[in-house]
Amino acid sequence: MAPPPLSPRRSRRRARLLLGAAVLAGVLAAPTAPAAAGEDPGTRDVSAAASQLENLDRGLVSVHSGGNNLVSWRYLATDPDNVAFNVYRGSVKVNDQPITGSTNFLHRDVPNSADYRVRAVVNGVEQEWSPHAIQFRGGYHDVPIQQPPGGSGYTYHANDGSVGDLDGDGRLEIVLKWDPSNSKDNAHDGVTANTVIDAYTLSGQRLWRIDLGRNIRSGAHYTQFQVYDYDGDGRAEVVMKTADGTVDGTGRVIGNANADYRNSAGRVLDGPEYLTVFNGQTGAAMATVDYVPARGNVSSWGDNYGNRVDRFLAGTAYLDGSRPSIIMARGYYTRTVIAAWDWRNGQLTRRWTFDTNSSTNVGQGYDGQGSHSLSIGDVDGDGRDEIVYGSMAVDDNGTRLWTTRTGHGDAQHLGNFDPATPGLDYFKVSESSGQPGSLSINPANGQIRWQTASGGDNGRGVAGNIWSGSTGAQMWSARDGQLRNVNGQEIGRKPSSINFLVWWDGDPVRELLDDTRIDKYGPSGDTRLLTGSGVASNNGTKATPVLSGDILGDWREEVVWRTSDNRALRIYSTPIETDRKITTLLHDRMYRTGLAWQNTAYNQPPHTSFYLGHGMGTAPRPTAVTASPVGE
Repeated sequence: MAPPPLSPRRSRRRARLLLGAAVLAGVLAAPTAPAAAGEDPGTRDVSAAASQLENLDRGLVSVHSGGNNLVSWRYLATDPDNVAFNVYRGSVKVNDQPITGSTNFLHRDVPNSADYRVRAVVNGVEQEWSPHAIQFRGGYHDVPIQQPPGGSGYTYHANDGSVGDLDGDGRLEIVLKWDPSNSKDNAHDGVTANTVIDAYTLSGQRLWRIDLGRNIRSGAHYTQFQVYDYDGDGRAEVVMKTADGTVDGTGRVIGNANADYRNSAGRVLDGPEYLTVFNGQTGAAMATVDYVPARGNVSSWGDNYGNRVDRFLAGTAYLDGSRPSIIMARGYYTRTVIAAWDWRNGQLTRRWTFDTNSSTNVGQGYDGQGSHSLSIGDVDGDGRDEIVYGSMAVDDNGTRLWTTRTGHGDAQHLGNFDPATPGLDYFKVSESSGQPGSLSINPANGQIRWQTASGGDNGRGVAGNIWSGSTGAQMWSARDGQLRNVNGQEIGRKPSSINFLVWWDGDPVRELLDDTRIDKYGPSGDTRLLTGSGVASNNGTKATPVLSGDILGDWREEVVWRTSDNRALRIYSTPIETDRKITTLLHDRMYRTGLAWQNTAYNQPPHTSFYLGHGMGTAPRPTAVTASPVGE
């Protein structure tokens, strides 16, 4: 399906972007440089050297707090290292000298309606204007949303979200899943209303609505949607599992519109299953294929009533080191199947399939090792991404990498957590009987570095640098009474929450995000930094936001909650100054794919491929990024 033509304004913008990409190509294709003084040599993201990433604008925001406006913007991977910035209110420059050490500016004693733009300064020459700042006049920005009509005994709530540049203008849009109040965990019977997926601009314009239909059950484990530019045309696609009766964003029905495969328990254990790639700009279904794997015999997945057969995970991975592929998976309690797909030139093709029941994998200890989420990153340093799937990992080519044989768990975290050692680190919790309650694992080879005692169902666990009193990540979990360092040593009071993390204040130490609040950890007690106003969290006791990540402004992270009346998505961005100049985390490949899979099953926060925390050296810059051009 041909995309709609570009307007003259966007055609001119496309020409400027392509020209800019051509001018920068010589710089961006340069070989990887040695680590700078004070930089952790293990954090330089060499895997991003040939990676296709988004062509973004400045993401400029103005956050009003206490009579001041914090103006912040993106430092792009395509910017030269020595780029500086000037900040303008209207046509008046408000900074005395070009800003070189950060990408934010606190403008004091000004009204909350002040209009800002920035201009990059390269070798003393001002570049073109940024778009106007999004104004967070009350400390937040509301994106109006349109609640689907409910029915007898149910209403819709805004649930998990994702972001992507759907129309190729350099600005991110939001893709939102609507969850009916009668949605079900897989363990429970009952008929559910349909799952609905919307796309919105940050101003609240709804681009399209997809109704997944009666043959896709609603709940946290059924619909894992990926939003990413898979073919490099500058516009993100939306990919998810579909079925007969799914209605795309143009009103076209996939398969048989009249089919109804729900059984007396409300489960869908019969009928075809599909994988569909949707046009991110229009919501039109561009390609539909059979979902891999087919459900086959329901009982082969761990039970005979339809709980474990419908446990799905999804992600995005750079399996060739340069372009993103779609990851779709089924099962983790017994049999596990992971399928990798490429979307190229309007064709959806399967790259490989990993099946624990295949003749090469059966009996190797890979069955029953999955978690309620997955992680993706280059764990072996070869420039290509691997899939870390709970207590096992699959190599970039779809073959076995390692298994710890420690069974199923709820939460896991993959990131660069120890600046003293090169490469990535991995922490997970377990709920399998007789297995360690939590484990620190070398994700390159599956070696267990340390573990805690078996504690039954250890349902929560977090890893991240939350305390400046200890370099490297701290790790803690529900059934362990201690806060531990990267070596597993007990170092102090366990935090008050075991949920999400967010970079919020001015230092590189991460904060605690739980329910509708943000707290800063301290050894004697936590300090409240933000309580969301008029908002609600999602997913029951998981108490997660719609989305959290670096989607606007500088390198700090935003938090998106739904308003309590489900009429808006309320985006909070930090009002606090920082003296750090760090490339937008959206241009860190591992962080960006983490943001894409955040909505999968039991949501987890994204992590960077480099160490970002207390004791870090100079933040590394992606040495080369092939930014996606605006599409034809």
